[in-house]
Amino acid sequence: MTLGLSRDGTLQVPPPNMVSVAGWYTGSPRPGAIGSSIIVGHIDGDAGNVKGVFFRLRQLSAGDKIYVKRADGTLVEFRVTSIQQYPKDHFPTEAVYGPVPDPELRLITCGGAFDPATGHYVLNLVVYATEVG
Repeated sequence: MTLGLSRDGTLQVPPPNMVSVAGWYTGSPRPGAIGSSIIVGHIDGDAGNVKGVFFRLRQLSAGDKIYVKRADGTLVEFRVTSIQQYPKDHFPTEAVYGPVPDPELRLITCGGAFDPATGHYVLNLVVYATEVG
């Protein structure tokens, strides 16, 4: 699915009822193009009772491969360079969305503890990867 920005300027996420689908942020390059391509997905849904598309994202480690199938059917291979967690109120916008000289990938989901008062996780988990070429 394609995602844009919300009215408040934050990155859209897939709807809560679509935890099995990841979305590409259309304000970022297509996967495999120069720059940081952004793909966002849920870690879980239904108050943690349903595993989301990125439930196992935290199990990745540096050197693991990620394959992205593009709309035209072609496959782009990336290799994980790092995995980081950030407090949502200290998200490193420039490091995640900023310009890079090569094709890179950022997979973003929630992480850390779930805060029942807000109904959200307290952290964002970001997987950084570079295209294998």
